[in-house]
Amino acid sequence: MKLHICDEMAPLKRVLLGRADQLGPLPQIEDLYDPKSKAHLLGGTYPKEAHLVEEIESFKAVFEKYGVEVMQPESLKDCNQIFARDLGFVIDDVFVQSNILPLRERELEGLNELRTELTPSQLLYLNESVHVEGGDVILMGDHIFVGICTRPDYANLITARTNRNAFEALQTHFPHKQFHSIELNKSDNPYLNALHLDCVFQPVGHNLAILHPEGFANRKEYLVLKGFFDEKNIFEISADEMFEMTSNVFSIAPDIVVSDPLFDRLNHWLKEKGITVEEVSFRETAKQEGLFRCSTLPLERQSL
Repeated sequence: MKLHICDEMAPLKRVLLGRADQLGPLPQIEDLYDPKSKAHLLGGTYPKEAHLVEEIESFKAVFEKYGVEVMQPESLKDCNQIFARDLGFVIDDVFVQSNILPLRERELEGLNELRTELTPSQLLYLNESVHVEGGDVILMGDHIFVGICTRPDYANLITARTNRNAFEALQTHFPHKQFHSIELNKSDNPYLNALHLDCVFQPVGHNLAILHPEGFANRKEYLVLKGFFDEKNIFEISADEMFEMTSNVFSIAPDIVVSDPLFDRLNHWLKEKGITVEEVSFRETAKQEGLFRCSTLPLERQSL
């Protein structure tokens, strides 16, 4: 299988899309691993499997509309497999398998079929001390941004998914790329928590970016990231918009973005910039603190 990913916006050819058809019974609070899911479970509004399946199928239909080849993980009984992004990511022509939360390790079994289609040179497994999830890795050509957490209480933070070891390991394995570490704010409050880098940053179109300034723990790192874009090309989102996952849209091409109809302000801005916005309601999926980028693992894009 051909792999090729150098950025987040080039025309998409093949993608691994998460699935929601074998979630199993309602989870217990101790089985959940993000503050938003916990809040919905305690509030009696945790999403139902049928609604999640419907949203995934609507998303899949958009890919099919644009001729994108859609793969999905092998179905695992009683397993939440929606957020495929966290299981791995492609850099150039190499699939990097993530070391994810122990609570989620079973999800990696859903990649068995995909792995059989790749050669050993296309697969990279990281040392167990390297913690990383795909939502924290964003590609922009020669530059790769990695959201990390280096707080002393890292081991006790269920919201901390990527460590400094991951940043250093990726630098070692891809020396031709320029890596930038981004310290993220972590919190049990879903309005303050930057679960992944793509919850507070998303490049779209041609030199456009969606940013949530308060999600960054280090102002200097934020300014470095912001400096890659012209001020007029930056769309800043509020804490409420971050909570709704407004930055977690997905680019099928530089001029095609999948977004939620709830994001009126963002969608208007994207259209003003000449981008076609394909609107898909993902309100139930969003209750688990993930959206369009989280549920996709791009495998091949065209070269721009």
